[in-house]
Amino acid sequence: MGLGGISIWQLLIVLLIVVLLFGTRKLKGMGSDLGGAIKGFKNALNEDDRKDEQAADEVADDATAEPEQTTAAHRDSAETDSDDTRNR
Repeated sequence: MGLGGISIWQLLIVLLIVVLLFGTRKLKGMGSDLGGAIKGFKNALNEDDRKDEQAADEVADDATAEPEQTTAAHRDSAETDSDDTRNR
């Protein structure tokens, strides 16, 4: 017994019929097309993963950069406040 009650001989007969119907050239072309489609799908998944990683890195970089910018903004506003009190 093979896959789900189908023996190896039955699979070979089905394969022989498919080759006779479509021919080896057409089967080779379909196999190449299928392989290219799978490769393109994998590349698209990898590209999306890289974009997600880059976005996460940018968010992490922004999160670490914000306190410095906030500190600088507070320092500038503190200087402005002290200048205002001097002018009074």
